[in-house]
Amino acid sequence: MTRLAQTEGLTDIQREILSTVRGFVDKEILPVATELEHKDEYPTQIVEGLKELGVFGLMIPEEYGGLGESLLTYALTVEEIARGWMSVSGIINTHFIVAYMLKQHGTQEQKDYFLPKMAAGEIRGAFSMSEPALGSDVSAISSKGVRDGEAYVLNGQKMWLTNGGSSTLVAVLCRTDEGHPEGTAPHKSMTTFLVEKETGFGEVRPGLTIPGKIDKMGYKGVDTTELIMDGLRIPADRVLGGETGRGFYHMMDGVEVGRVNVAARGCGVAQRAFELGVDYAQQRHTFGKPIAQHQAIQFKLAEMATKVEAAHAMMVNAARKKDSGQRNDLEAGMAKYLASEYCKEVVEDAFRIHGGYGFSKEYEIERLYREAPMLLIGEGTAEIQKMIIGRRLLEEYRIQG
Repeated sequence: MTRLAQTEGLTDIQREILSTVRGFVDKEILPVATELEHKDEYPTQIVEGLKELGVFGLMIPEEYGGLGESLLTYALTVEEIARGWMSVSGIINTHFIVAYMLKQHGTQEQKDYFLPKMAAGEIRGAFSMSEPALGSDVSAISSKGVRDGEAYVLNGQKMWLTNGGSSTLVAVLCRTDEGHPEGTAPHKSMTTFLVEKETGFGEVRPGLTIPGKIDKMGYKGVDTTELIMDGLRIPADRVLGGETGRGFYHMMDGVEVGRVNVAARGCGVAQRAFELGVDYAQQRHTFGKPIAQHQAIQFKLAEMATKVEAAHAMMVNAARKKDSGQRNDLEAGMAKYLASEYCKEVVEDAFRIHGGYGFSKEYEIERLYREAPMLLIGEGTAEIQKMIIGRRLLEEYRIQG
């Protein structure tokens, strides 16, 4: 057990879960991650192993076949998995966000139908907000759902859908004007639809096409796709919560816990980068001694370790706040912002410690160097986090009178 990134006050069950996951990461993920990543190959065997461990049902209540664990347990599990390969944590995160949204906002029928299958990993989730032209401006979505008898007809194009090909359930955010008079605020005329589909690419159900994988700089293995709806008919009972106009709130609630997840990913990648840097610094010799004995390298290691520790502490605080039932958008935004920025810096310092070898695909740090930038933009850019943090601070510290 390493000294860094320890979490006080965990139960025996939490420690056992994390020990099991860490063992799985060390044995089943780290030895194959770089090879699979270079091939951009979906980690089928790893995903099957995580299914057997019950990770897909980690936060789903026991009454639906899950483990009923806290957000903190989930975040610490994600941290361990991202330490092995960040792409695998992405496969789980999108699934988890949809399960969380169903648990919090779904009708009883929706929970009874979806959650047991999601806990077992039989149904795998993805969620879709973004579109090609809007980026972080969710209120500007143009995908539309129009009522037609006992169904809705969906049309539009979505972008940056993690698990687009491998998922069988997608929570899709669309605009619905039904029951919302002219001039209604954009965020009050959005609805989340629960769209079931086949795995794979092409037309995965009538009116729904997943064109193929987007070729990315990093974050490989996991499939990131577009989603095109052209006359897609969805039964009215597949409106999340059974009520239109609530979709923006559903998605923002999901993204809030997703931001804790991204912070956890940043912590995990940073931990791995530190491990690689401190190990290499003790093996590589220059001027007659290991480079770890040079003050310049010790300074780097000191800064890296401090950032790993600080990011972990903020991530744990954000998760615990949500678990206590309190609003945590301030803490989640701070944790996501800090962990992603520190992750980038720790990875770059580990890359520098490796010298020329950091540029070689034979060394794991090369993979981490391409993965870290995704955290700067996923679940809201650093600039969006700072907007959220700033607004919340002004709410908390408003001048009276």
